Amino acid sequence: MAKIGGFKNDKARERYMGCYRALEDLWPTSVSVTPLDVETSYGSTRIRKFGSGSGTPMVLIHPISGTGHAWAPFAETFASDRTVYALDTIGTAGKSVQTAPMTEGADYARWIGDVLDALDLESAHLFGYSEGAWHAALAGAGISERLASLTLGEPGAAVGKVSKKLLWRMIRLGMRPTNEGFAKFNAWLSPGIELSAVEVDCARASLGYRRRTPWQSPLKDEQLQSISCPTYAFFGAETVLADPKIGAERITANVLGARTEIIEGGGHSVLWQMPGSVVPAVMEFVRSHDEVTA
Repeated sequence: MAKIGGFKNDKARERYMGCYRALEDLWPTSVSVTPLDVETSYGSTRIRKFGSGSGTPMVLIHPISGTGHAWAPFAETFASDRTVYALDTIGTAGKSVQTAPMTEGADYARWIGDVLDALDLESAHLFGYSEGAWHAALAGAGISERLASLTLGEPGAAVGKVSKKLLWRMIRLGMRPTNEGFAKFNAWLSPGIELSAVEVDCARASLGYRRRTPWQSPLKDEQLQSISCPTYAFFGAETVLADPKIGAERITANVLGARTEIIEGGGHSVLWQMPGSVVPAVMEFVRSHDEVTA
């Protein structure tokens, strides 16, 4: 029988939620947020709604161990001309509450479709990063007709094999989740990016959540070929996640008209490492595919 994710016990939940509340201090005071909880086929999804304007709405899906707070450094830019919805991914630590099993990748496409329905969005730009890019790619394969555009940040696991070295280091970190261990792992994964004490605490506390969701696996060619919305995928040239050239080649070969970019000097967290160039590129792509209203 398929299982549902949840915290190991009340103590684990309380510890994580304390860290979650502390993440609010990292959010820019210039960007006001309206928290929403919407029902989907898989449970309640927590959403951070912010921004306004005439641009087509934007939906954000965070990396592994993250929450909707992950987008704090870019919130002001993203929300400058549109409404933005940052999701807490269902089936992971956060304020979304899973109530039904997720047994295959296609469940994520259905979940995202449910979120769009609950928000009464006929169309939206979808931007996912790392594991969130896998979720977003699955949505592109399943509900492209609902997407004004699809942006995939560091989608190596969605289109290629994840590095065995990365998997091994993740397993070791999970076995001994010390602050020092997280600092070393992050320095290797994301050179030049230093996590705050709150972010480290939240990442450690997220290990108190037992996930019961499918692990990332590369989309098949036919899945990629079913993505029909405008697509932009970017990779860090120095990423340790997966081979960026193989990923870019697969997307170019299978997603009609897709734009791919391998960013020199960037690692897995290239969006956070080089926001001055990556964020404008993302927003230029998004704005070029805004739907024109009469």
